[in-house]
Amino acid sequence: MGQAVPMNLAMDAKDRLACWPALSRGRARCGTPDCLCSGGAEIVHFHGDNEADVHLTRPLVARLGPALRRCTALRLSPASGWVTVRLETGSDIDILATLVSAALMASGTARPGEPALPCSRHRRE
Repeated sequence: MGQAVPMNLAMDAKDRLACWPALSRGRARCGTPDCLCSGGAEIVHFHGDNEADVHLTRPLVARLGPALRRCTALRLSPASGWVTVRLETGSDIDILATLVSAALMASGTARPGEPALPCSRHRRE
């Protein structure tokens, strides 16, 4: 038998990321209580047991789009700047952590007053 995979990878990912000094727990505009923020900017939302949305910003999604589209664990929303990560294996948490790191850098360079569009909770493309 193979190695057991935790049933709630989103919880494992949230616990891992919540320890990062640049992130704090918050409530997202979409209503989910499972949100990590940085300096008031929403960085990652957790929707359900196996899905997370990361706000990379529109310019970063546009720049990284070709590489991101090759990853089967990701669903992109270039118009909003959000990327959905399907958490199906432990390595997907590593992908999420990498994207959150990029999102933290991107949020520091976002134009002041440029609001983030809604995450995937209320839209499907």
